[in-house]
Amino acid sequence: MLAQRVATALVLLALWLPTLWMHNPWPFIVLTLLFISLAAWEWGRLNGLGSAGAWGCGLALATGGLLAARAAPAPGDLFALWGLAALGWIAGGAWVLRAGPTGWPGVPRLARIALGLMMLAVAWWALAQARIVGVNYLLSVLCVVWMADIAAYFGGRAFGRRKLAPRISPGKSWEGVASGMLGVLVLAAIWTAIDVRVATDSASLFTQLRQRFGVAPMVLALLGLTALSVVGDLFESLVKRAVGVKDSSALLPGHGGVLDRIDALLPVLPCALALTTL
Repeated sequence: MLAQRVATALVLLALWLPTLWMHNPWPFIVLTLLFISLAAWEWGRLNGLGSAGAWGCGLALATGGLLAARAAPAPGDLFALWGLAALGWIAGGAWVLRAGPTGWPGVPRLARIALGLMMLAVAWWALAQARIVGVNYLLSVLCVVWMADIAAYFGGRAFGRRKLAPRISPGKSWEGVASGMLGVLVLAAIWTAIDVRVATDSASLFTQLRQRFGVAPMVLALLGLTALSVVGDLFESLVKRAVGVKDSSALLPGHGGVLDRIDALLPVLPCALALTTL
């Protein structure tokens, strides 16, 4: 199992890293659109669509993404979109998590499918826009989620006592969430120090937040982004638990599906863009 996970990760990195560092952002945009379209296919299957309907979801997202990318607006021109997405995740995420796995099937299927496609489309669009801002900025946003996840895992194993959402994800604890937040703050301190000393193609998320708002608001913003990464993770877990599956698909051997790998990024990407284009 571990060898399979490592092999899959190496293949993904071999595909992703060359496009990330290319001067032209289009290879990165197209590759990530392909992956997010596969996530849309998974979403259709999780919500009861047959093969044709699920592939239709993937095709619709891919087509819409290409049309949006050709329009090529500046990241700051899309602040209203990022802001609405942030409000949707804060309010809608709280409502869905409170309803729990038993409440999700009660939402009309068409609404569930449309919600998922919008969620995926906005997250991918934010990812593409972050790449246009710069590689350093994009990586800093991604690393918020990765650090939060890693620190929460080890902190939860070492100190976890109080369950965060036992009906949705029994393994998560409040202590794990706190560890994730602490890990992100440590990462921010290190990254901002490096930004000062190393020339990069763009200012990181951490440096931009600090320059725009100051240290204390930056800390609050990062705590909020970390909390939203947990919401994204719990939301996908809730959907899978509602339909009785462990993984969103078997597309990524050893890892599950695409949604399983990007769930925590879905709210963080547009919310980070909202903060840095405010």
